[in-house]
Order: sequence, then C-alpha cells, then structure tokens
Amino acid sequence: MPLAVIVLAAGQGKRMNSALPKVLHSLGGRPLLAHVLDAARALKPKQILVVHGHAGDRLQAAFNGARLGWVEQARRLGTGHALAQALPHVPRGCQVLVLNGDVPLIRLETLERLVAAGKRGLAICTSELSDPTGYGRVLRDAKGRVKRIVEEKDASERERAVREWYAGFLSAPAARLSAWLSKVQNRNAQKEYYLTDVVGIAAGEGAAVEAVKAQDRWEVAGVNSRAELALLERAHQNAQARRLLDAGVTLADLWRVEVRGTLRCGRDVAIDVNCVFEGKVKLGDRVRVGPNCVLRDVTVAADTEIRAFSLLENAEVGARCIVGPYARLRPGTSLADEVHVGNFVEIKASRLGEGSKANHLAYVGDSEVGRRVNIGAGTITCNYDGVAKHRTVIEDDCFIGSDATLVAPVRIARGSYIGAGSTISKDTPAGQLTLARARQVSVPSWKPPKKSGKG
Repeated sequence: MPLAVIVLAAGQGKRMNSALPKVLHSLGGRPLLAHVLDAARALKPKQILVVHGHAGDRLQAAFNGARLGWVEQARRLGTGHALAQALPHVPRGCQVLVLNGDVPLIRLETLERLVAAGKRGLAICTSELSDPTGYGRVLRDAKGRVKRIVEEKDASERERAVREWYAGFLSAPAARLSAWLSKVQNRNAQKEYYLTDVVGIAAGEGAAVEAVKAQDRWEVAGVNSRAELALLERAHQNAQARRLLDAGVTLADLWRVEVRGTLRCGRDVAIDVNCVFEGKVKLGDRVRVGPNCVLRDVTVAADTEIRAFSLLENAEVGARCIVGPYARLRPGTSLADEVHVGNFVEIKASRLGEGSKANHLAYVGDSEVGRRVNIGAGTITCNYDGVAKHRTVIEDDCFIGSDATLVAPVRIARGSYIGAGSTISKDTPAGQLTLARARQVSVPSWKPPKKSGKG
C-alpha cells in the first residue's frame, strides 16, 4: 500500500511572540519543518502534503523547489479540520501518516513502527517519558485496550492523572481515516474539531487501535514557546555531540559544540570549546579545530589546524595547513596543501598554492597565488575599483614585502621580489626586485610645533 504523509503546520505559534511562522523557527540551523520533512522523506512516501495557515506563502518560499503539496487551512477550526482539508488530495488506496510540523526530532524507527501498525487499523504514537501537561491523555479499558483520547481542557481530574499522552502522530488507511474523521464533532471546550476524537470513533466501531510508544522523550517534544525551543536545541546539540564522540571525535566539552547542519569527521579529529559548524562541513583525518571557531560549508583536508577565533565560510582547505588564529576565509577561498594563513588575515575568492604563506595582517581578494609565495604583513590586493572586481595574479616563488599594495589587475611574475611599502600597479618582470616608493626626504631645519599654553 503506497504511503502518503500529511504534515500539519498551520499553527500560528502565538506563544513564540514572533512574526515568523512557528515551523520556520530554527533548530540546529534549519527550520523545524525541515526536520519533519526529512523524517517523512526517509519513509519514501508517494506524496507529502503540508497543511498551512495564513503564512503559506512564506512556508512555500522557504521550501521552494521541494516536491511537496500545499493545502491551505483558511479557517483554523482544529487539528481534525486541518486533516480534513488534506485528505481529499490523497488517493483512497493509500496508507496515511499524519505528522506535526513543530515536532522536529521524531525518529525514523518510531515512524516505521507507526506505519506498520497503522496497516492493521489505527495506530497512534504515545509517550509516558515526560510531563503530559497540556497534551491529550490516552484512556484505556480494563483490558488495556485504547478506548479514546481526551484533551486536557476537557479531562476530569482523574483523567488528567493519566501518564500516557498522545504525541500527535497517527497512521491509518486513507479510506477508513476519512470515514472516521467525517464523524468528528466540535462539542468540546475549544469548539474545535479534534483529530484525537478519531481514536474514540475507531475504537467504538471495533477497529484495532494500537499505541506505538516513543523510546526517546525528545523525539515527541513539540515547540510551543521559545523556552521549549531552547530546551529542544540543547537536546539536539547534545545528541549531535554524542554522535561525534561515538565516531571517535575528541570534544573538549560535549556541551559547548554546535552543529547547525551536517558535520562529517575523519579519524582522530579534535574540536575545542565553543565551535560552531553550519551547513555542510567535512573535516579530514587528524584535523584540529581550536576554540571559538565558526566553519560554514567548509572542507578541511587531513592534518590541518584551524586555530582559535577563526571564521571559515564556503572554503576549501588543503592538507597540513595552518589557519589562524583570528583568520577569515570568505567564500570562494581555496588553500592548497601546507598553506599558512595567520592572524588577522582575510582571504576572499582566491586560491593560494602549495606552501604559500600570509602570516600577518593581510587582505588577499580575487587573486591567484602560486606556490611558495610569501605575503608580508600589511599587504593588500586592491581588487575593487568602485564598479568592478579585478584579479591579481602572483606567480610561484614570489616575495611580497610588508605593507605592499597590489592594484588589480596586475601580475607579479615568477620569482619577483616586491619591496616593503611599494604600491604596484603594473606587471612586474620575473626574478627581479621591484620598488615603488616615494623618495625619502629629511628636513634638518624642521621643528615640531609647540602648544601655545592656552586652553
């Protein structure tokens, strides 16, 4: 039976106190809804439908290009009403899995169990692992069979004492689910059509209702406030840290590392405290990352050291390099093997060849730097004329003296030496020393000005 996934994402999230739709708030560097959709896609469904509310245009823009169906819930009359908007778009021969867009850490194994159980009737996901306050309680008969779900606002004191609660996911054949849903009424404190009422209707008709219990308290934790989001972020980051430790990565402190995307590590990688990894980051064998670094969409080859307080984004770093401390690699940077980029050096849209060094206080932008080049302290490439960017080429074995200014477009030929303090605006001949300085003059009769003594 083909599978259709319906994600309920129409909630306003009033307790978030934000103009941003709740499911677009970030967890681990990605929207809450993105995590839910990843879990859904892992099941290889025939279709995924997202039920949205007033902010549907923002949701669709955030997931532009994704193969999703979008269904609007123009009037928010409850979760049952939300599902009723989507079910007509699902072939009756499908199995349906209903997910919530604000429960981002649901595990694939749990969903697989839920879908399998739903083929026998109606399956719901429940939990007893955390505080049930605010959630619908699962009520069972004397034989332990699921009888119905009662929402907390409609529950008696005795019913509120029940520890098992409904985690917001269910699965059933589309045709049967549609029939049960059509019988749901809004006779409750909220005057809403509760999806949970489907459970009592199905059980009353003699259908098998199976509760699939979550194995991890965090996988069924929803986000309704910024406090809950912050707690879930910590749980997510701690899980990422433990995964890294299990893979052989050395972490100075498992509570002070942030993975906001995907981080792949080779053997014997070491990461110091307060490091942030965003987007897709790959670290080769024996890479060391010092404290307080940020790496965003970066590949780092083996035996390279990223020293403290460095920022690398959209860059490729070769083997046996040293980057930092306080270095910045901007988008389009590519470092070959054994390159040194030192403190307060910024590289942008440039390639540095094997063995080249820029150890102090330099800016290299829109440049092609050859092998074994030394770039002195204070050197800058002047790549922007106010309208267009121009490239600087520094060929192999060049020595650029301190405080040099290279005005692009310009080519520094192989083996050139550039004298300290020079401004180079023309191509240089190979293997020669080039100087471009104003003549130094001393004025023996000059005397420093003196203050008048007033004021």
